[in-house]
Amino acid sequence: MTRQSPKYDTSGLIEAQHEPGSRRCVLKNKLGIKSRREMDKIEGEAKEAALRKLAGMYSAKHKFTAKDICRVHKVWLGDIYDWAGNYRHVNVSKGDFPFAGAAQIPRLMKDFERGALKEFTPCDFKTIEEVARAIATVHVELVLIHPFREGNGRVARLLADLMAFQSNLPPLDFWGIRGKKRTEYFKAVQEGMDRNYLPMTAIFKDVLRRTLKQRGERKASAAR
Repeated sequence: MTRQSPKYDTSGLIEAQHEPGSRRCVLKNKLGIKSRREMDKIEGEAKEAALRKLAGMYSAKHKFTAKDICRVHKVWLGDIYDWAGNYRHVNVSKGDFPFAGAAQIPRLMKDFERGALKEFTPCDFKTIEEVARAIATVHVELVLIHPFREGNGRVARLLADLMAFQSNLPPLDFWGIRGKKRTEYFKAVQEGMDRNYLPMTAIFKDVLRRTLKQRGERKASAAR
């Protein structure tokens, strides 16, 4: 959902426009896609390809920056949207929950870089608890800023995967975050407004344990 600031008109911005014929279900894109289902498929395939590419771009010792976050977004959606990799100029919310105002994003991303990104990357911690806390804190802070017009949660997940790689872990299994767990996830994001990262840390501990369990099962299957 998009909320336009009363101070200026954003309707002329391409990021505020929808693809003609899409019934305002699909943002204006380079591919002329009008179907939400088709766009979900294209974005999903592009995300998988982006993770493979990004994994080769960042080392285990890399300290992520705000510029890197923009690059992640650009690598993923650059072939789909003109504004990929750029901070949004429209205000957005989810239901009744507003994310950071567009005008505040450059400052907030600088603070994010100097704070959570500096403290928790490279993510080379030794225990599951430490890795979960690091990823959870970075994840919550990035989602609350919501720097891009589209794809913020998925960019945060891509970054979580890249941080997991720095701890010698495989891509994370987010499949369990659905139904009741999805509601808990959104509540955990909101808890981050008060710098309470414990609920999201618990969620990522479950994600990491499920991921490690699946890796162990795959290794056992391959050894048979």
